[in-house]
Amino acid sequence: MAGAPRARGSLEARATRDRFARSILLPAQSFIHTEGIGSAVLLAAAVGALVLANSPAAEGVRHLWDVKLTLDLAVVRVSEDIHHWVNDGLMALFFFVVGLEIKREVMFGALTDRKKAALPAAAALGGMVVPALLFGALNFGGEGARGWGIPMATDIAFALGALGLLGKRIPSELRVFLLALAVVDDLGAILVIALFYTGTVSVPALGSAAVILAVILLARAAGVRSPGAFGVLGFLFWVAILESGVHATLAGVILGLLVPAQHRYDDATALALGRRLTARLRGAVARSDHDDIEATLGALEEVVVGTESPLERLERKMHPWTAFVVLPLFAFVNAGIPLSAERVTAALESPVVGGIVLGLVMGKVVGVAGGAWLAVRSRLASLPEGVRWGQVGGVGLLAGVGFTVSLFVNELAFSDPVLVGHAKVGILLSSLLAGALGMLVLRMTTTPVPAGSDDLGTEASPPPPPPSPR
Repeated sequence: MAGAPRARGSLEARATRDRFARSILLPAQSFIHTEGIGSAVLLAAAVGALVLANSPAAEGVRHLWDVKLTLDLAVVRVSEDIHHWVNDGLMALFFFVVGLEIKREVMFGALTDRKKAALPAAAALGGMVVPALLFGALNFGGEGARGWGIPMATDIAFALGALGLLGKRIPSELRVFLLALAVVDDLGAILVIALFYTGTVSVPALGSAAVILAVILLARAAGVRSPGAFGVLGFLFWVAILESGVHATLAGVILGLLVPAQHRYDDATALALGRRLTARLRGAVARSDHDDIEATLGALEEVVVGTESPLERLERKMHPWTAFVVLPLFAFVNAGIPLSAERVTAALESPVVGGIVLGLVMGKVVGVAGGAWLAVRSRLASLPEGVRWGQVGGVGLLAGVGFTVSLFVNELAFSDPVLVGHAKVGILLSSLLAGALGMLVLRMTTTPVPAGSDDLGTEASPPPPPPSPR
């Protein structure tokens, strides 16, 4: 995760004088950023939802999600049940982080170079179009036709978690490829939601959103840097989008894309200023000049804060919340479904389930591998060094783990509880199949890295640092 080393360094400094940070926070930090932990928590939440949905407490849980909660702040009033607060409110925070990730990858990451970006972009495009076409072919003209967007999604938490379970046998280039593919996939899902799963639009509310957005842009241009001010404006923008009929999570994406990505000091400048200010601090301490000590420490603080862009800071601070609170809570609220023999049989006979399974398990791998092959064949891109076509197929299968975003699109696509239930069965079954097959294929197409060597069998060398907006 972006920013994890900075967060760890901060805790390491605190740990030298704080037993709580040393004994609890630092180990928790290491645990949180262990590959696959986020997907394990998400899986546990989904399993918990399924257990509750098939227990005597199921009816009570359903009533709980229907409880209305009202936020009345005089100028705005929002009243939604808990289910919609999670799907429209908390998921807007998730899509805000998605917006941050998209901007980071486009500006500084795997999507910066057009030629390097062509491969995951083509793979992602194929991985969206082919599943949608397969689903549409099975459901054309039927009551489930509106669900064609469900098998287009990739759950990056599960996909990267599964990849992480394979350890060092996976070349780093393959992980970057999957990450970039998922970012493009997220962007595609956002566009699909905006264009095809938006209901009746309220022009006055949309006009209010446009005015608030203009105020945010003017505040940025004027140099306003107060998180509180932008937090209030962002909340008002979310409310306006919610009232407009456009799905409220899109407000999160837009706001994420607007966060500044530039830092005030690059590494070399920060080092030069740090040396100068450290020398000044040493002199102030020697003179016991308290005012100069405070002024110098304030200047050092400004330099340190200025080495991290607002985008990096927000992504670093919000990613754990979305990974360990928002997404598991979303899964807990949305993944539950009664699994009686009659319901499962009816679901398996539904073309909706057939379309989702065909799309996520077969369509994703065909689309991802086919899109990548076309990009290489047309010389728009080339395979990363050390990556083989079998591994691209394995990544295509992992991309078929739709889960979170597929469940989200399912809630937008269908209003009939029967179709929603059938689609949930298809999503859960497909995600399990795609994940298991993807890990199997990758295990078969990669070889373990011998101790003391890198992916190519040569003498070990430290990995290159990750891309940084410096």
